[in-house]
Formats: sequence, structure tokens, C-alpha cells
Amino acid sequence: MLDVDALRRDYPILSRTVYGKPLVYLDNTATSQTPRQVVEAVTRMYSEHKANVHRGVFFLSQEATDLMEATRDRVARYINAPSREEVIFTRGTTEGLNLVASSMGALLEDGDEIILTRMEHHANIVPWQLLQSRRNVTIKVVPILPDGSLDIEAYKSLFTERTRLVSFCHISNVLGTVNPVAEMARYAHSRGAVVVVDGAQASPHMAIDVQALDVDFYAFSSHKMYGPTGVGVLYGKRELLDRMPPYQGGGEMIKHVSFEGTTFEEPPLKFEAGTPDFVGIAAFSACLDYIESIGLEKIEAHELALLDYATARMMEIPGMRIFGTAHGKAPVISFLMGDAHHYDTGMLLDKLGIAVRTGHHCAQPLMQALGIEGTVRASFALYNTREEVDTFIAALRRIQPLLC
Repeated sequence: MLDVDALRRDYPILSRTVYGKPLVYLDNTATSQTPRQVVEAVTRMYSEHKANVHRGVFFLSQEATDLMEATRDRVARYINAPSREEVIFTRGTTEGLNLVASSMGALLEDGDEIILTRMEHHANIVPWQLLQSRRNVTIKVVPILPDGSLDIEAYKSLFTERTRLVSFCHISNVLGTVNPVAEMARYAHSRGAVVVVDGAQASPHMAIDVQALDVDFYAFSSHKMYGPTGVGVLYGKRELLDRMPPYQGGGEMIKHVSFEGTTFEEPPLKFEAGTPDFVGIAAFSACLDYIESIGLEKIEAHELALLDYATARMMEIPGMRIFGTAHGKAPVISFLMGDAHHYDTGMLLDKLGIAVRTGHHCAQPLMQALGIEGTVRASFALYNTREEVDTFIAALRRIQPLLC
């Protein structure tokens, strides 16, 4: 069991009030709060170690470089990457997916096919459509079943001899569905396809082992796992990174530049043009230390207990509709109250101090498949409590007569 009361003291923001009510923060799927240990790491970098990395011969620059590169080693261990050279720092999951779509996409040919799923975030749809505007490639879409899980048989049926790449989320940011990544990757590889995974929603809630999953690319963000904003990671298998052209051009990703031509660094620097957020990257290491000091198994058990409790209590409310009921789902609940508009529900909850997300959650194709415009979404993290769930349920009961 987690000592949640003790953990909450690491997050001063959770002591705030909103409209005179104690803040109940349930928008963790969008971004999580950051503990003081990570904030202090950011402050130390700015106060004691700030100098541009990979460029200076002076002490501070080398020190900052060492701190940033230590995080690369830390991330490699955290996700069980075979080598540190397979860990690329980005600004977030979105940039990681765009990097793959741009650079891996340059290796595709006219007539090649890409498989996505109906539950994808726009960040895992639009980059492939941009590629489609440059290359004559076909995008195929895996449908979902009524409980919000993927139709795996349909997934397998979409493969042809021209399927070159599949890209899908580990966990749906709307439905909470946990997809069978290892199974899907195994089948894709048997058909000769490259596997790309959006891990933004999985990385805060479960251990990630890229070797056990046997994926070719895996992208995730720091800010969803209690870390700084503007920092992300893209894991990529070395043999593919070697083949891919750079995503951007600029400083630090080159060996030699002349007006006659340019040669590039080896991965990962090949894909890290310009000055990175070395402050945030260095602090991300403190974030991983924080998570592991608590224990991912304990975090997962706590969050799933909150999910089960909240789901049962919500279904007692007349008119409640929950979207996404797949077995083993993550701690995310998307819902509507009768025919009430999701925005109205969210605004009324906000006045009661409860922060939830409303809208299509950057998943408009999924909303179309569900036959709705959007949902209200509540999502849990390690610092949420059963008492907060009770406050949330009481608020839903209070506003239900006003909406339904």
C-alpha cells in the first residue's frame, strides 16, 4: 500500500483551493503534477550547472553535458534498451512520432501501406497523413470492439505484402484500453513490418521493457510521468536509426559541414539538432528515481484500485455512460451523464474544485466511431485518494439533476 498522504506532501499544488474548494486534480492523462524533488532538480540545474552541452571545453559545459548524458543512461536502464545510443531526446511523444514518420517515412515507397488504429491520438494520425501527402502510401485503420478493445483479427486481416509499418498506442488516452503490444508486434514482424508505439499513456502507469515488447520504436513524454514539460524520449532500434535520414538539420548532429555537402553524427546525436532542453532532461533522471523509489507495482495497484472504486460508484448515478470497458484497462474513465454536453459537466465540476478534461481529447476519429462529439475524462495518478473519488462522486450527484 502507498502512503499517499506522505506522497501528497511532495506536491504543494495539491493543497490549493479552487473557487474556495479543495483542488481535486483528475486530469493526469493530459499532464501529471511534479513533485518537489524534480522541481528542486530543475532549480539546481539553473542555479548551479547551466551551460550549453556538447559544445564547451570549460568545466560547466562538460558538467552539464555529463548530467544530461547520465539521464540517457538512466532512461536506457528504465526501459531496458539494449544500448544508450538507441535513446533519443525529443520535446515529447508528438515530436518522437513525427520524427519516425518523417525519417522512417523517407524510406517508404509509393504503394506501401501503413496500419493505424481507430483509437489513436491525433499525434499518431496527422504525421502519417503528412507523409501521405508527400508519398503515395495507403493508411489502413483497425476498428474497435464494443468494449473499446482493438479487433485483433481485423488487425491481422489488414496486412498485405505491401504493409511496411504499423503504429498504435500502448494505452488509449480516451478509453484506457491496454493494447497487446507484444502480440501485435510479433505478428507485424512476422509480416515484415516495422512497429511504432505511442507510449505516452503507458509510461506513467506500468514498467516498460522495449526488449520484451520487441518494438522498433517507442515514444513517451516526461510531463505525463511527474517530470518536466518539453522533454520526451524516442527509443529506436539501432539498425533502423542507422538507415534513417536526420529529422532536422543544425548544430551537434553533424560531423562536417561544407557547401559541397554534410556528413552526420551517429545516433542518437544524428536526431538531436540544436540545443536540447538539457535542464529538463537532467531533471528527468530525478523523476525516474522518484517513480522507482515508490515502486511501479505499488503505483499501478493503487491507481487501479481507485479506478475500480470510482467506476462502481459512478455507475450508481442515473444516466451515467462510461466509454471504454475493456478488461485490464488503465486508470482512465471517459463518460457522459445522459445527454448532457461534456463541456457543461466539466464546467460545473470545475466550480466544485474538480479538474477533469472535456472534449474530443485529440481523438476525433474515435469519437466519430463512438457516435459522440466528446466526453468528460477523469484520470488517476499515484497522489489521488479514495476520499477524492468520494468528493468527485458527490459532485456528480450534485450536478446530475441540473444536467439530466
